[in-house]
Amino acid sequence: MDHAPAPPQRAPFAFAGETIAPGHELLVRLPISRMSTGTPVAVPVRVVHGANDGPTVFVSAAIHGDEIIGTEIIRRLRKKLTARAISGTVLLIPVVNILGFLNHDRYLPDRRDLNRSFPGTSKGSLAAQLANRFSRDIIARCSLGIDIHSAAADRYNLPQIRIAGGDAHLLELALAFGAPVVIEAELRDGSMREYARSKGVDMLLLEAGEASRIDEFSVRVGLAGVMRVLAKLGMIADTDIPGTPAVSARAKRSFWLRAPMGGVARLHRVSGAQVKAGERLGTVGDVLGEKSLPLISPSDGIVIGHANLPVVNQGDALLHIAEVEQYDSADEAIAAISHSLMNDALLDEDEVL
Repeated sequence: MDHAPAPPQRAPFAFAGETIAPGHELLVRLPISRMSTGTPVAVPVRVVHGANDGPTVFVSAAIHGDEIIGTEIIRRLRKKLTARAISGTVLLIPVVNILGFLNHDRYLPDRRDLNRSFPGTSKGSLAAQLANRFSRDIIARCSLGIDIHSAAADRYNLPQIRIAGGDAHLLELALAFGAPVVIEAELRDGSMREYARSKGVDMLLLEAGEASRIDEFSVRVGLAGVMRVLAKLGMIADTDIPGTPAVSARAKRSFWLRAPMGGVARLHRVSGAQVKAGERLGTVGDVLGEKSLPLISPSDGIVIGHANLPVVNQGDALLHIAEVEQYDSADEAIAAISHSLMNDALLDEDEVL
């Protein structure tokens, strides 16, 4: 009796001197440098090598050391992934800028911005060496990356996906993510996203929440979104993904509304709010209350970021507004996402403690 040949077993995944068998996972520490005390510095990478063939995807966080929203998203994502059940390979990097993370600082000790240092060099500054190692060992191994950021200090970002414009496949993945807003944004020189694009690696960038803080809404949007993208790629089943995705508002242009004078700002509208052209969004007044100037929206849109500090200087960025398509659906999309995610027990942190 003839027997069909057994399908070939998937090859093991070689990474940073380690070998991970199909259907297994391993925590690998990617060596970067040594501290002044001689203590080694390494970036932790959880390699989840699925039993079945599929794409290789990385999910990274804290390329700026104070952007810890992504770290929490990856902590929870790890509990959702089982190597025996996934197709392909997922690299989880909860902290890229390990030294900035330890110092509660956006930058590396050399004061360079890691996300302006790609692809870096093996013999350059600390930022250049870390960017170079990440480029060679992570980006070069993958077909897609999901990089998670948050707003700078004293600001908040509505969860939003940013992608390069003019890419139908990338837009499809961004819409599958299900964040409140999708923005086709320009690529910045030296950024991870710009370098990945030059090498043919797709990138989704999630902006969510604020620096040095973890808010539950941003975490839940990020966790559910990453899982939806993995399901869209056929890497995991889509039956257990929490939350119900809504139609994301889309934008191709955004701008900052800035303080017209120094003083004290009072914002009437913050992230998530729809605004109309000519609408008064807040005021900035002097410290004696003798003079104030209004903040007027120049166009229709949705607020995707706002400043948290009320004391401002003239020219400070106060409200980030995106000119969205499908304007009338944006508010409903945010409300639907919030209701679905915040009431879904599958996303509760308790299950990962």
